Amino acid sequence: MKHRAAFLCLDGIDGTGKSTQIRLLADYLRNRGHDVLAVADPGGTPLGSQLRAILLDRKGELCVRSEALLFMASRAQLVESVIRPALEAGTVVLADRFVVANIVYQGRAGGLPVEGLRQLGTFSCDGVFPDRILILDLPEEEAAIRRGRAADRVESRPPDYHRRVREGFLREAERDPHTIRVLDATPDIDTVHRRIVAAFADLIPDPID
Repeated sequence: MKHRAAFLCLDGIDGTGKSTQIRLLADYLRNRGHDVLAVADPGGTPLGSQLRAILLDRKGELCVRSEALLFMASRAQLVESVIRPALEAGTVVLADRFVVANIVYQGRAGGLPVEGLRQLGTFSCDGVFPDRILILDLPEEEAAIRRGRAADRVESRPPDYHRRVREGFLREAERDPHTIRVLDATPDIDTVHRRIVAAFADLIPDPID
């Protein structure tokens, strides 16, 4: 079988169902003969797992600049150790978040310079960017209800912060409509899954003999 590598990303505010949709999409693609790797950003490597624990620990104290740099460090290791080799092997890589999340969470919502984060994000991933990013969009109030678990350090921030995060994702989609697209996450899980498959269909044709 000949496989075509693709790098696809789901992003958006917490509670939109990204993890569930990544799992469903991975299952769908594997059933159609693709080699698939699903990764979470931050995470995916021993270093990334340690940094993720620090970043999400509600008892931890991090300034926004430190937070951004830890996310970038985790991503740099993930790209070097996991994502780039997978793409070179013809694997479809599915990422739960990537650089745009830093631009939004620490930049548009957190007050750090957006363009500085954009440049640092480019450095952290060494030119490896998703072919397409889908922003799963929900009103922040509904997303908070859907989470259905205790909030981590970032999720526990005030509602106004999460409103700015949602607005930030929408602004990023307006800035780069070729790569970043918005998908309404309010329907049921199966409907959203079908729409995600359709939104990525041109990038993931079935393998050929």
